[in-house]
Amino acid sequence: MSRRTVTAAALALVSALLLAGCGEDEPRKGPVGPPSPRGGSATPASGSPFWVDPESDAAQQVRRYEAQGRTEDARILKRIADRPVADWPAGDDPVPEITRVVRGAAAEDRTAVFVAYNIPHRDCGMYSAGGARDAQAYRTWIDSFAGAIGEASAIVVLEPDAVPHIVDGCTPPQYHDERYELLAGAVERLKRQPRTRVYLDAGNPAWIDDPGKLVEPLRRAGVTRADGFALNVSNFQRNETVRDFGASLSGLLGGTHFTVDTSRNGAGPLPGDREEAWCNPPGRSLGVPPTDRTGDALVDAYLWIKRPGDSDGQCRGGPAAGTWWPDYALGLARRAKA
Repeated sequence: MSRRTVTAAALALVSALLLAGCGEDEPRKGPVGPPSPRGGSATPASGSPFWVDPESDAAQQVRRYEAQGRTEDARILKRIADRPVADWPAGDDPVPEITRVVRGAAAEDRTAVFVAYNIPHRDCGMYSAGGARDAQAYRTWIDSFAGAIGEASAIVVLEPDAVPHIVDGCTPPQYHDERYELLAGAVERLKRQPRTRVYLDAGNPAWIDDPGKLVEPLRRAGVTRADGFALNVSNFQRNETVRDFGASLSGLLGGTHFTVDTSRNGAGPLPGDREEAWCNPPGRSLGVPPTDRTGDALVDAYLWIKRPGDSDGQCRGGPAAGTWWPDYALGLARRAKA
């Protein structure tokens, strides 16, 4: 992944409208491990239009805590388990996982939220390195991804870090043209699905601090054919900071809408200019629960894109990126504003 830091004020209007359990959020994403066995149903908290996975890592952890008699920990962790969190299909074949999620969401008339995260040369070889082996493998993968969504109601956040890593120079220049072509093709393919909304990742204001630097890269990546761009994915910037940045970028793109990842930004970013402030920073908390009632005409949704409790990488004692880390999850939930 990449660098991330900054501060800002808290969200006033929206927090009054939203129910229960959380303040704002933190940084970063990671790939997901193998999907666990799934089943059952869950009721979305706060009337969210998005689907809650009843067999998420957090939900399974709640049941383990209950079986161990850790009832207070189980109660606190439900602040994650009872909320809709994005699904990150992993591996060469995303179809089984996507099919499971869209069926669950359709049964409850909810919208599924996905992250497509498989671009070649992903994450510049850092904690979340990997991705498709080449351009053709990626085209095949994204075609399967879109086809598995079918006619379901879905949101797809497309390739976290892919555009910002071009802008900041982390991705070598020889891969730029191919990456733009793959991203634009992915937008076009996903938008063939009649009820799929696509948001192209645009980093966060602590990473690419000048929105003007993102305009042409986002256009080349297909943002004009998408539903908008996504900000703060897996990061910790406060909502007010992100909204201001997003409004500026939107203006440069002719009024394009955007989404904000609020999964871990309840306490804002780690204070000070500390190394890898984006990677498993201590003292963070959950952010505003997922909702499409944002009180801002440009912000289509607050989403939990980074799965709270998944490690950002092997830093600060964390496991591999994308691995469930129950102690970190419990800390995020415990510090959330109830």
